[in-house]
Amino acid sequence: MGLPTTTTTKKPSTTGTTPPKPKTSMEPSKDELDLAPTKSHNKSNNNNTRNDDPWTAQFTSASPQWHQTAERALLRKIDLHLLPFLILMYLLNFLDRSNLAQARQGTLETDLGMSGTDFNLATSIFFVAYLLMQLPSNMLITRLRPSIYLSSAMALWGAVSACNAASQKFTHLLVVRICLGIVEAPFFPGAVFLMSSWYSRAELTKRMAYFYSGNALANMFGGVIGAGVLGNLEGARGEGTITVAVAIAAAFVLPDYPSTTRWLSEEERAYASWRLLADINESDDQNTRSVWDGLKLALKDYRLYLFVLLQHLSLLTQTFQYFFPSIVGTLGYGTIETLWLTAPVWFATFLNSVCVTWTSSKTGDRSLHIFFLMLLAAVGNAVATGTTKVGARFFAMFLMPMGAVSSYQIILSWVANSFPRPMVKRSAAVAIANMFGNTASVYGSYMYPASAAPQYIPGGSANSVICLLVGLLALFLRYLHKWENKKLERAEAEEAENPETAAVAASGDRRAVGFRYIY
Repeated sequence: MGLPTTTTTKKPSTTGTTPPKPKTSMEPSKDELDLAPTKSHNKSNNNNTRNDDPWTAQFTSASPQWHQTAERALLRKIDLHLLPFLILMYLLNFLDRSNLAQARQGTLETDLGMSGTDFNLATSIFFVAYLLMQLPSNMLITRLRPSIYLSSAMALWGAVSACNAASQKFTHLLVVRICLGIVEAPFFPGAVFLMSSWYSRAELTKRMAYFYSGNALANMFGGVIGAGVLGNLEGARGEGTITVAVAIAAAFVLPDYPSTTRWLSEEERAYASWRLLADINESDDQNTRSVWDGLKLALKDYRLYLFVLLQHLSLLTQTFQYFFPSIVGTLGYGTIETLWLTAPVWFATFLNSVCVTWTSSKTGDRSLHIFFLMLLAAVGNAVATGTTKVGARFFAMFLMPMGAVSSYQIILSWVANSFPRPMVKRSAAVAIANMFGNTASVYGSYMYPASAAPQYIPGGSANSVICLLVGLLALFLRYLHKWENKKLERAEAEEAENPETAAVAASGDRRAVGFRYIY
């Protein structure tokens, strides 16, 4: 289905000449970057936007009603192609990665001769390989078709995951986990980057919630599947076939970039690019800068290091989920009952995540949502650590993921929103934040040793404090972005007084007129 026909304006007259082909990448000139107006649905009133491109002339002069209809039709098409597959891919990604937690409730450690901290090592070694590959992978995706790149990575991790069934001793398991980390590395930062290439800042937060819901659903289904396997098919192994099948289908359905997606019409591609330009007044053309330029731009932005710390601490508060069946097991129930009990916790987390990210998207707030959610997680960790009463501990186990996992979804979109353009800078920033953020899982896996059961006082106490630090850091970034926005306003006022002044810049990185950071 294409875009609605506009009757509010005509394309520029081309009588007696060959009409120019519209630029589907919608790359603006330097003047357009410098003079692009603040986004408004009344695009027809934008007198500062150059209309020498036929598509731009059509879109900028269309009525608000036309834009509302066109955006709804385009978003429906993108959502149906992008979100179901990314959610399913992430669900399978997390299932393949975290199946050790369910297998531990069975005879995994006995079968492979594991003892002491061997399980912790098997968990953490995955992340070493996973982290090392993320940055080069996300730099590479800007030069390839994301639909092919992400689906190929998925097919590979499905094949490697199936090799778990061949593990006969602990060293075999370690090799499989290292290989799994390498082939899974491209997916998560690549998926976040791809979504940020299609959605406006307001739209991205809600879509990120749907995407990251795969985490909660994977934990929920992981417990259910684990209970079924251990309860009825003891010792059965074999996985990855479904993952490979989904990967093949994803290659044909996932979009690439707005200007290159083949199953969109030329007008739809042009409008998809134009609406993102209207959102932040800067184009997302993938060839304007090299990948090394993008990496240098990201590393020069001091805010990146604060977001890396925020994401790192946030992921550290979630390391309990790799041991969640073991933690729930301290309630005193049997192996099968323990795995079933994890399902309602993660279903509640899924519902809470959708609700809070919806309110975050509607209100435009990020930091306050994160702060209060991390308070919720801190209380959950404190209660689980401080009492041995079954009812109170089970309630606390709801609060831990409902706070920590839900807030992380908002953090993900906040990182992508805060480094919008150029594309290569955003790609590098997302990869760096995710890469160093996930180092938390390397050492965080040792926060819950089996010897600390049933209350896991070291891990629970540490996570209570870390949850509070995440909330406070989010508040600090809130006021930092307010300060940066005031700098932008002053620079724009100075430029208005002196038209010869160069384009407004913030933090050493050029920003278009009208752009403001979200907090």
